[in-house]
Amino acid sequence: MFYHLFHYLDEQFNFPGAGMFQYISFRAALAIMLSLTISLIYGKTLINMLRALQVSDEIRNLGLEGEQQKKGTPTMGGLIILAAILLPTLLFARVNNVYIILMLVSTVWLGFVGFLDDYIKVFKKNKEGLAGRFKIMGQVGLGFIVATTLYFNQHVKTKEFYKPTEVSREFIAEHELVPKMIDNQLMYVHDSKATTTTVPFFKSSTFDYADLLRFVGSSYKDFNYLIFLLVVIFIITAVSNGANITDGIDGLAAGTSAIIGIVLGIFAYVSGNVVFSKYLNIMYIPHLEEMVIFAGAFVGACVGFLWYNAFPAQVFMGDTGSLALGGIIASFAIMVRKELLIPILCGIFLVENLSVMIQVSYFKYTKKKYGEGRRIFKMSPLHHHYQKSGFHEAKIVTRFWIIGIMLAIVTILTLKIR
Repeated sequence: MFYHLFHYLDEQFNFPGAGMFQYISFRAALAIMLSLTISLIYGKTLINMLRALQVSDEIRNLGLEGEQQKKGTPTMGGLIILAAILLPTLLFARVNNVYIILMLVSTVWLGFVGFLDDYIKVFKKNKEGLAGRFKIMGQVGLGFIVATTLYFNQHVKTKEFYKPTEVSREFIAEHELVPKMIDNQLMYVHDSKATTTTVPFFKSSTFDYADLLRFVGSSYKDFNYLIFLLVVIFIITAVSNGANITDGIDGLAAGTSAIIGIVLGIFAYVSGNVVFSKYLNIMYIPHLEEMVIFAGAFVGACVGFLWYNAFPAQVFMGDTGSLALGGIIASFAIMVRKELLIPILCGIFLVENLSVMIQVSYFKYTKKKYGEGRRIFKMSPLHHHYQKSGFHEAKIVTRFWIIGIMLAIVTILTLKIR
């Protein structure tokens, strides 16, 4: 909103300082500061309101140290995160950008699904919350929206660059390459609408999902949209569930998400910049640079929420926050074409998810085979295993953050290690 306003003021009246709003870095910094401010100021007001309304989730007796002390802690604090993401993005990003629109939809969509789940738990006194099939439907619905938009929208495309020495005249003519000066060097440019993504650690780092269907014969590209849709739905469902499971102890999900958000913001910046993308030999995605504004608001919201959510938590984010965080991260990673890096970047979410799957599967297997269910972990998800092992909650969170930072560094290094 402010981008368009100050752009108009700059063009029509040469308004002093209006040109600053043309810079991504300036608007990203404003988004971070505003999201932090909203989290800190609005957060306290919302916590008092939730406490007055007695909006608290029932604490289950899991035999964990200190769990009963959390009884009465307000939940649905994810509303703080949603407000701190949405308002700065609407104010400082170009809201007519297709990627920004998709991220706003992703935030509101899964935030609403999570809100319904929390509402049913708190006000309807139903411990199970929203039925699992409806959560899945919400995740699948978002996957459909994201995949369909990225596949069919005319403004979503990538550009491939070729040096004159790398291509023949026949190749230039066949692929309709256009000459362009980039960083004082002549390059041939090709607009691509294919469902390509980045493969980490390989020199030829792009992969088209359509290639997964080569076995069906020469018509395999007719099913390109279908395979892309299934991949997007799987990623969004898996990551949002992973974030939801990770939100089990104070500050873990918010802190981990902030670390991930910083990396995604870096990817958006270099992928949306023609010079950096050429230097790093990565996919150039026009108009993606606006996602840095959203990433700034996202990181600011997560860090600001930690003011109240760090141990001992004054508020829990609930599914309102955790499902939205997972959906945002998954959608963002898909848009910057780095979704294959999710197992590394979101390694904390992955191991939390796997610990639950392994525990449940092994328990069912041993119960069927021996008549008695056995467990691999003392308790799942993994963070509860360490609580049962006697580690303090704050120490578990801090160590998970450290691992998350290490994974983030490895993820960034994939830009050059190929």
